[in-house]
Amino acid sequence: MIYLDNSATTKPKKEVLDSFVKANEQFYANPASLHQMGNAAEDLLEKARAQIAELLHMKQVVFTSGGTESNNLAIFGTAYAYQHRGKHIITAVTEHPSVLNSLNVLEEQGYEITRLPVDSWGRISMEELKNSLRNDTILVSLMHVNNEIGIIHPIAEIARLLKGTQTFFHVDGVQSIGKVTFDQTAMPDLLTMSAHKIHGLKGSGVLAFNQVELKAVQFGGGQESGLRSGTVSVPHAAALAKALRLAEKNPRHEGWNEELRRFFERYPNVRVVSPETGAPHILSIAVKGIKGEVLVSALQKESIIVSTSSACSSKSKEASHVIEAIRLPHNYKDGVIRISFGAFTTEQDIRDFKKAFERVNRLIKGV
Repeated sequence: MIYLDNSATTKPKKEVLDSFVKANEQFYANPASLHQMGNAAEDLLEKARAQIAELLHMKQVVFTSGGTESNNLAIFGTAYAYQHRGKHIITAVTEHPSVLNSLNVLEEQGYEITRLPVDSWGRISMEELKNSLRNDTILVSLMHVNNEIGIIHPIAEIARLLKGTQTFFHVDGVQSIGKVTFDQTAMPDLLTMSAHKIHGLKGSGVLAFNQVELKAVQFGGGQESGLRSGTVSVPHAAALAKALRLAEKNPRHEGWNEELRRFFERYPNVRVVSPETGAPHILSIAVKGIKGEVLVSALQKESIIVSTSSACSSKSKEASHVIEAIRLPHNYKDGVIRISFGAFTTEQDIRDFKKAFERVNRLIKGV
């Protein structure tokens, strides 16, 4: 099988698995314990935390179970800590459900949410963002790279816009960390990442932040500076640090994205959904007059693994909220599939995919 669904999840690297196994075998004690073994586990935990903070260019790191929990902590933690300043939050209509659904809950609690529209490529308007800012705006929450179509939001420009204001900037970096470069001179205040998107392990992520006081949203023994109670998994932390170090060496895939874009433009029944300036590892297309799940199934018979627009919506029979937001024409919007590359993707995989797609498309046109 040729796996081209790396935006949904990635295969863990052997070095990451080795780090996880070694930590489980040698540093299995509770890092909160006072004995020597506990101290050794804590030392490894703090070493991993420091490495991650350095690689992300952030000051504080809280270990979580992944992107969803990190997004929840960033949003609820900031909203509750700074509600005395205001209850207005800005986001975009194309954000991940872990952001949108968190904001829906806050809206029910009396917060006011501005959801910025996007254009046909998924881009927000900087002018609209500027005009939406108010004295009581406490948070702007946006993803760096959209998980479905790969649009890259101008994070550095937004960070500079918000600098000096009382509005914090949270960035969901799940699809960008290790793949798209950040401008280190204009980092957000809060940054979410997930290990399994960069050839790490599922169930592991971080929320990194700078000079933000967060309110805890789960309670217990007060681990992770009181922000994420529960015994910290030292093996997951060590493996995440390893995955992040290795991600810095991953190929960027610009050439394959461009190659496939030109390939698809030869087909009159295919429309490229991802923008040319989008992330190098994500390319979404729409095939006219056919459902995405049919395409996924047909390509799977050719030993090609892709997904519909996102793993979160792939089992739904309706177009995702992102596809609806970019106003894809009706005869295309049901036929969206996403091709996404990872560190294990090869040139041969791309060649084999193109041949398989040609065969599948001939069958589609012949029906």
